[in-house]
Amino acid sequence: MKIALLTCQNLPNLNLPDQQLIPALAKYNITATAVIWDDKSIDWTQYDYLVFRNTWDYYEKQNQFNTWLNHIQALGIKTLNAIEIIQKNKHKFYLRDFENQGIKILPTIFIEKTNTLNLSQIIPSHWEKAVLKPAFSAGSYQTQLFEVSQIEQINQQYQSIAQEKELLLQQYMPQIVTEGETSFIFFNKQFSHSVNKKPAIGDFRIQVQFGGKYTLVHPNKDIINQAQKIVNTFPDKLLYARVDGIIINNQLHLMEVECIEPDLYFNLSENSQTNFVNALLELIQ
Repeated sequence: MKIALLTCQNLPNLNLPDQQLIPALAKYNITATAVIWDDKSIDWTQYDYLVFRNTWDYYEKQNQFNTWLNHIQALGIKTLNAIEIIQKNKHKFYLRDFENQGIKILPTIFIEKTNTLNLSQIIPSHWEKAVLKPAFSAGSYQTQLFEVSQIEQINQQYQSIAQEKELLLQQYMPQIVTEGETSFIFFNKQFSHSVNKKPAIGDFRIQVQFGGKYTLVHPNKDIINQAQKIVNTFPDKLLYARVDGIIINNQLHLMEVECIEPDLYFNLSENSQTNFVNALLELIQ
């Protein structure tokens, strides 16, 4: 069996933890290869499965990525996660669907594309700080934290972006600094491990490239069950899902569910890579 582990131009050989999947899968007579998703020279039909791993530039190439997904779907090539899941998960308006299902999300206003962005008309009066970001985004791309007093400046800054992209306006929760963001990683809908991420002093972004600190944690069963409930809303099979949120008073406030290209923190949990490989084997055999 041949599998393409999808990556991007900046990581042609995958990141180090994901590189280790290649020899791990070889033990099961599976030939896994790192393949750049937008490499036009690739004959995708040679692969039995495409596995989304380090496609970390998809949000910077929105039109190309959408076209490529449609091409892969038209070819009928199997992917993990499934193309249908990727198509929905790439756009964070899916959070509205979770909210409609009774799942607690961060207070969020969903902004359609507009030629006349005016945040002062839509921001709740009790919000003191807010975060604005595109719905098609990752890694804090085009993400801005601001105080309400800065709203006119932010309006101007995002006018052109708002014409091209839907936006999320979210209430800033100070717990992102004090408690951090917690990620729950699931393989084949089974909980594997959890990681807490705290931003560097003076920042709100938890990503490691901005100085964020990551720590393996062991949440209580109630919190894990809350994350499990979110994963269970997916009717389809999931090779992996990463549920990200802030825990406030033992309640998980969902920030996002990553089903496209998340860091799965193999380096922080010694059994996690084995869990991933076992889940993959279960889904392809």
